[in-house]
Amino acid sequence: MGNAVQTGLTNYVAGFVSDTRLADLPDDVVALGKKSILDGLGLALSGSVARSGELVRQHLDELGLQPGAATVIGAGRKVAPRFAAFANGVGIHADDYDDTQLAVATDRVYGLLTHPTAPALPAALAMGEQTGASGGAVMLAYHLGVEVECKIAEAIAPRHYQTGFHATATCGTFAAAAAAASLLRLDAEATARALSVAGSQSAGLRENFGTMTKPFHAGRSSESGIVAAQLAASGWTATDKILEAPRGFFQAAGGGYDAGAIQSRLGAPWTFAAPGISIKPHPSGSLTHPGMTEMARLIRKHGIKAADVEHVRVGTNSNMPNALIHHRPQDELQAKFSMEFCMAILLLDGKAGLSEFTDETTRRDDVRAMIGKVDFVVDERAERAGYHKMTTIIDITLRDGGKIHGEADFGKGSPANPMSYDEVAAKFRDNAAHAGLARAAADEVVDLVRELERQPSIERLMGLVARAG
Repeated sequence: MGNAVQTGLTNYVAGFVSDTRLADLPDDVVALGKKSILDGLGLALSGSVARSGELVRQHLDELGLQPGAATVIGAGRKVAPRFAAFANGVGIHADDYDDTQLAVATDRVYGLLTHPTAPALPAALAMGEQTGASGGAVMLAYHLGVEVECKIAEAIAPRHYQTGFHATATCGTFAAAAAAASLLRLDAEATARALSVAGSQSAGLRENFGTMTKPFHAGRSSESGIVAAQLAASGWTATDKILEAPRGFFQAAGGGYDAGAIQSRLGAPWTFAAPGISIKPHPSGSLTHPGMTEMARLIRKHGIKAADVEHVRVGTNSNMPNALIHHRPQDELQAKFSMEFCMAILLLDGKAGLSEFTDETTRRDDVRAMIGKVDFVVDERAERAGYHKMTTIIDITLRDGGKIHGEADFGKGSPANPMSYDEVAAKFRDNAAHAGLARAAADEVVDLVRELERQPSIERLMGLVARAG
């Protein structure tokens, strides 16, 4: 990385983006990033066949767009980069099955901060196609986006999330701007302007969780970041202190920030290395995953049958019910933010994948009856564990009076219990098959991403995921 000294936080971030090279990425970070990139591609495919994917394609048709350079995954068409990034960002986040950031400080709510890949990857892919970039350049842009996004999320005061902002939308806009600026090869001064334009587009409210507007946030942030970088490349003016100024992003959106969480911390260590990124084994809000992992373990260990369950108590810290807001879900999107549904479906069906998170499943009589047996409460033991964990305490009462207890801080797919590349590849293949992609094409995507930094371009990769069924 370059050693130039920048004055001001925004200029420091911009200098990091413009100076960092592929060779600066540690091998373990490269390997971890490939898992999330592969995961993101699979989710863009599965998201393309969601109802929101259909509506996005309808929206693009209504815009009367001319053909462009960037692929709308699963749609068999190319449009201008900003619109491809929008569509693919919505797709990746459509099923709430995408990766999540961990937090460092105990007051930085674990799993609530941001989904790093959904805004960063679509911008990197779209601008990579537009510029004819190599696989290595696209990989670098993606990592820069994720790093900027996660460190900004880590630094902003927790009020940002707690009072209603969706950090994937807000911080994700900076991620996309950083990724696009890298592929446009903007210098530090232009990158700072790109970040500043991004800051003025940063938006997204958590009240829309459980609706199509949540994945809209990811798509719009990715699109906005590309617009910001392209405007900066054209000479568009903007402040060079959008992050730290009294009327800037941190103060306006969070009421302050922890400078020590971001100043001189980019790439030191990379977020992928520590504290890490979690990949989801279930298409639901990340806060459900420790409980789901533990419930699945208890079911296997004790041979629990749904008919034998009298009551389930699930205790967590107070921030988790603040996001898992649907206690009696009426459709699949609400079910993704319902701890009660997630516990019920595991007890009834023994699994919780895309085929379980459907409108029809949420309306089943047995599902609704089991949901009625689940109490989701705040537990002081989980509260004391800190918000950087997702401590979940499960107490099951059986009809014969038996008691079963379990607890977990982290779920499968977290750095504490990671998924291997092959396990992520299996998830990718399932998602690709859900969208109708042929197995041979899916296998080739798995191989190409495994060697992404050695690919002269991403043309072949994007061609494979361009059309599914």
